[in-house]
Amino acid sequence: MRDGARRIAPGLLVAAAVSALALGLARLLPSASPLLLAIVLGAGLANLGAVSDRVVPHLEAGLALAARRLLRIGIALLGLQLALTDVLGLGWGVIAVVVTVVVLGIAGTVVAGRLLGLSRTQTLLVAGGFSICGAAAAAAVDGVVDADDEELLTAVALVVLFGTAMIPLLPLLAGAIGLDAMQAGMWAGASVHEVAQVVAASGVIGGGALTVAVVVKLGRVLLLAPVLAAISVHERRVARRQVAPQGGPQGGPQGGPRGDRRQPPLVPLFVAGFVALVLVRTTGFVPQGVLDAARLTETALLTMAMFALGTGVRVAALRRVGARPFVLAGLATVWVSAVALAGILVAT
Repeated sequence: MRDGARRIAPGLLVAAAVSALALGLARLLPSASPLLLAIVLGAGLANLGAVSDRVVPHLEAGLALAARRLLRIGIALLGLQLALTDVLGLGWGVIAVVVTVVVLGIAGTVVAGRLLGLSRTQTLLVAGGFSICGAAAAAAVDGVVDADDEELLTAVALVVLFGTAMIPLLPLLAGAIGLDAMQAGMWAGASVHEVAQVVAASGVIGGGALTVAVVVKLGRVLLLAPVLAAISVHERRVARRQVAPQGGPQGGPQGGPRGDRRQPPLVPLFVAGFVALVLVRTTGFVPQGVLDAARLTETALLTMAMFALGTGVRVAALRRVGARPFVLAGLATVWVSAVALAGILVAT
């Protein structure tokens, strides 16, 4: 046990220090997201050449723990920031828009990924991240699909690049289209990837856009649980098909590596925790002090996890994956934004 603690301690301590730094910088720069800052800091460390080669290997065990276990705890705690009553307060028209954005966003991205010839897992990571809540959603989807580490890191990097680009672009487009502040805020909440990116974009819009944007965005976050459950069911079916007898020894349950594939849980534990905490928050009995502490803890854990994921983002690896994931990210951004805009214009 002591050897295990010694292996994970350096990575966890560095991740915690970077999390504290990112949280401090976010206080000084209210439009900055600690999660995005942590990803950038992690990627910067990973691409410093000799420094990376000497330092990162000693941190890998702790960073792996942060990128998996701490991430899932943070996602579960995110449930305490969501009350069903806040989402219902948007009205059924806007709720329908939120559901449509997530469903059509994922479906359209999956179709585009197939046409581009990308792997099913890479496509699902991008679809989840771009349609729900950015890097955290992509990492959550990774918890129920058998994706490669490089695919997850690519999805996280794409969320940062394209979501950040939307911060100045969406307010400009909203003004050119003639949307009022309320409509523009809804559009930001329904289309921008990360919660922090939504806050930044709606802050540029002004005029009361921030509040409605955040509530609409949290409506998308609320759909994380049913989406993950649906993906998990699909993955279980895929796994069963791959271990079913195929008329030869390779296809049978004992006939080779396919028979060793582990089926994902129907409802991952962190998703069940997320749903349970949403219901707890909805009761209205949780003291504000507990909510504030949970918010800080959740942000700190997710920031540590994003730093850990950022250390795996290598410029050379992004060059190696080629242009197709970037094309998919661009198409997904445009598609989700278009569906959201059309829905908001109809609903309002």
